[in-house]
Amino acid sequence: MVYWISSRRPGVRKRREPADGKTLDDGGASEGKRRAQKKEGRILDMLPASKTTFSELVEWYKELRAVKSLASYNRILQALNNFTAAFGTTIINNLSLADLENYQADREGQGASPATIDMEIAITKTMLNKAVDNDKINADAMKAFRKIKRRLRKGSNARRRTLSIEEYLNITKTATPHMRAMIIVAFNTGMRLGELRNLKWSNIDMQKGFIRLGAGATKEDAEKIVPINAHARKALQTLPRAIRNDFVFTHGGEPITSPGGIRRSFETACTRAKITKGRDVPGGLVFHDIRRTVKTLMASAGVDKVYRDVILGHSLKGMDVHYIVPTEEDLTRAMATYTAFVGREIEKLVNKWSTEAGK
Repeated sequence: MVYWISSRRPGVRKRREPADGKTLDDGGASEGKRRAQKKEGRILDMLPASKTTFSELVEWYKELRAVKSLASYNRILQALNNFTAAFGTTIINNLSLADLENYQADREGQGASPATIDMEIAITKTMLNKAVDNDKINADAMKAFRKIKRRLRKGSNARRRTLSIEEYLNITKTATPHMRAMIIVAFNTGMRLGELRNLKWSNIDMQKGFIRLGAGATKEDAEKIVPINAHARKALQTLPRAIRNDFVFTHGGEPITSPGGIRRSFETACTRAKITKGRDVPGGLVFHDIRRTVKTLMASAGVDKVYRDVILGHSLKGMDVHYIVPTEEDLTRAMATYTAFVGREIEKLVNKWSTEAGK
């Protein structure tokens, strides 16, 4: 006698499998095991590694604590959702190189940029590597991902756009209050958009004048401290404190969890300031260009490269990693040099406007 167990999991049809053993009690025990696994969300334990689908793997991966703590978690979810829309019910081991190449072509036809397509495949590949390391799938699933070629040529997506002092002054005049504060803090710290969106009041040490980010809050997975100059301090002090959360930048009292929310506010500010906006528009400005502007101006101000890298969170290279450890006082002085330089540039521009107005 053979007893069978029927079960259903996210994104796949009902599955029948033979129960362990030959007696009714054995069948009941096997069914109980499956019910417990389903209730606890251990859906990958219900399948042999060669039968796992993408949707099943995504359900496991997105609940990992190490993944949920990443600052890029929302971006990871979006990329995996796009990939699952195409291959959710596909058994991972059955995915071929041709399938991935068709995916690239389809996403490009939908208007996705080469950089976005490469990012989605890279994120999915990272998920598979994690699953292999945890014995959730076997290494055969990686074949197609090892062979697929990037859509974007190395260096071809490098941006050169920076924000001029005049544009900075204009956009801070036209932006909404929460967007204005975010732009000012970005321009005076060089912080990434994701770091700003996830910034909490508990990260801010107003007394000593630093923003302190833990390893899980940065792209490099390393702790980071950023000096707060007078302009950033003033912008932060204008922000209301939300009642139900600890986030610094909020809209209507709620955290801005989606990058799209920032993008729309930033584009509106650009439009009002008569600044060309958009990544795919010649000369278009995006929020990340502020970070490039900060590093460029720091170099013009004479800030040492080591201090620039530490403040912006870029990894030190070569022997600098082992022998140079900037103190908080060093970083404060470097930020003061940058602030003074920008102040002089603003003063020059204001004087120019005054002269032109007098004529």
